[in-house]
Amino acid sequence: MKYAIIDIETDGGVKITEISIFIFDGEQVVDEFTTLINPGTFIPTYITRLTGINNFMVKDAPRFEEAAKRIYQITEGCVFVAHNVNFDYGIIGKEFKSLGLTYRRKKLCTVRLSRKLLPGKRSYSLGKLCISEGIEIKERHRARGDAEATVILFKKLLAIDSANDFEVINSFLNPRSREATLPPLLPKQVFESLSEKHGVYYFWNKDKEVIYVGKANNIKQRVVSHFHNKKKREIEMCLATTNITFTETGSELVALLQESAEIKRLYPKFNRAQRRTATNYGLFSYKDRKGILHLAWNNVKMISQPLMNFYSVSQARSFLEYVCKEFELCPKYCHLQTNVSSCFHYQIKQCKGVCREEEAVEEYNKRVYKAIASISFETDNFVIKEQGKSLHEESFALVLNGAYEGYGYIKKSTTSYSKEEYLEHLTPQKDNQDIRRILNSHLRKNPDSLVHL
Repeated sequence: MKYAIIDIETDGGVKITEISIFIFDGEQVVDEFTTLINPGTFIPTYITRLTGINNFMVKDAPRFEEAAKRIYQITEGCVFVAHNVNFDYGIIGKEFKSLGLTYRRKKLCTVRLSRKLLPGKRSYSLGKLCISEGIEIKERHRARGDAEATVILFKKLLAIDSANDFEVINSFLNPRSREATLPPLLPKQVFESLSEKHGVYYFWNKDKEVIYVGKANNIKQRVVSHFHNKKKREIEMCLATTNITFTETGSELVALLQESAEIKRLYPKFNRAQRRTATNYGLFSYKDRKGILHLAWNNVKMISQPLMNFYSVSQARSFLEYVCKEFELCPKYCHLQTNVSSCFHYQIKQCKGVCREEEAVEEYNKRVYKAIASISFETDNFVIKEQGKSLHEESFALVLNGAYEGYGYIKKSTTSYSKEEYLEHLTPQKDNQDIRRILNSHLRKNPDSLVHL
């Protein structure tokens, strides 16, 4: 069996700046290909400080498409080996995909192999692992230096595993094994113990910090999708993951509510949505001299009782565009088209003509009121009931006096519970715009889940 032991350097994103490939037959290196690559992008200063590769060095280097044939041919029939293999394999695969080509190889990760065959190390980073094993890296953070050190490390791992007829390496190469797809620092037993039910899951790093919170209808299946995602941010997150924990919720609704609350509580590094807590803009309505009801947004400080809050102007505008389309409103009176006598949507038959006095104001205003009602809770006191974590249990979200109070679990019953009984089983939570969006969206899809109190 031949192994292509590979290391790459990048521009800090997904473009390769250097690649080094050593073909190893199990005993010695039989071929090598090393080259700088012109990424076609600007190499940031911090990357130059780390790798020593600058924009001048790659100016006359081949682009990936010029090196692709050699990379493809030299690795053909080989097992792709790298330290944190999913990163290198994913980046190279993306480069081939950009050329309209598919790149597939069996792969092995020397981080995961080292965890198995060299247990008990304080760190499995290439630098620290090589120090502990007495392996010299001639040029750290350069493709050839790191690849050459990985060859020596891999040779040691092969020697250890040979005593057991290569049991570990063969198990990793088994196509039914998950070892090759798991993040290098994540123990297999952690992944195997994940639930396949509704819930919220947490990715942790080596410093025992939560770096990502997600929700899923099938936790294990959703987690696997992160491992296969080739986006730079996902790869970076998976490489940093050392543990995954989870909480079953019984229903998608409670999973969404808990995920939102946990993101705001923990502020994880790799969550982008729902991290913000302060809203700057608000939606409001008013009537003009003609009696036409307008919908508009402004700084939240200028509005006494906003109908809805937003984090940004773009978010407010996007929401009004949705409302305008959903309820056939006039974009002129939703302040989406300004300084016009009549809206453009009338010409494409998406406005009924209130801006041209072709639709009665009263008829138009009815639809505006419907739009307003769709973003407000229709009743002040209610619960939304869903399946609990067992057959004999219900999950619920509680709204009192128009405000979200939290979620909880209560025993299924043929009789109705009182407000006080729901409060006894409640996990209190904060009301905010993200929560209202979740609840309104759920009620639009599942109106029968609402029970008045």
